[in-house]
Amino acid sequence: MSDPSHDCPLCPRLAAFRGEWRAHEPGWHNAPVPSFGPAEARLLIVGLAPGLRGANATGRPFTGDYAGDLLYSTLIAFGFAAGEYRARPDDGVTLNDCRITNAVRCVPPQNKPEPAEITRCRPFLESVIAEMPRLTAILVLGQIAHQSTVRALGEKLSRVPFRHGGEASLGRVTLISSYHCSRYNTNTGVLTEAMFRDVFGMIRQRLGG
Repeated sequence: MSDPSHDCPLCPRLAAFRGEWRAHEPGWHNAPVPSFGPAEARLLIVGLAPGLRGANATGRPFTGDYAGDLLYSTLIAFGFAAGEYRARPDDGVTLNDCRITNAVRCVPPQNKPEPAEITRCRPFLESVIAEMPRLTAILVLGQIAHQSTVRALGEKLSRVPFRHGGEASLGRVTLISSYHCSRYNTNTGVLTEAMFRDVFGMIRQRLGG
């Protein structure tokens, strides 16, 4: 199973945090966020975890916060998504040859999952990868997503260090790394829109189309 259950109990701290926000905002998703996009896609994008007022609220990865604004606009620009992104799960946006998931499926306090929580959630990432028969490229956003994906692919971190724009051949897939498209990274200049588009240019050139 590639998606955890609605009331996944594997991480007590995250389950308790979900419970708190279910009480505060009963209309929000407040549950593990499922993957978005077709299993037949050749590109998988792996983020860190749902944002509190983003995917945790909407139930769709990268939907409802600044990171999603940048990600979906870039996906549309490079033909990996179609429609008009309106930061809602019912906005009609579809993914083309692309799927999105997170290394940790539940929102963590302060957006900081603990190492044990990352480890407990990794089998779901492994399942997502295993159920994608045409998978050719994985784009990881940020160091935690990078490390968890490398481990999910059965490789050693020492062999595949994180580097923005880095590429590594890992079995049947090419792993491509980018700084996370968070507001903090863009506000501080760690990641610019041009840098992010360059990464997607590399992916589009590799996949063609």
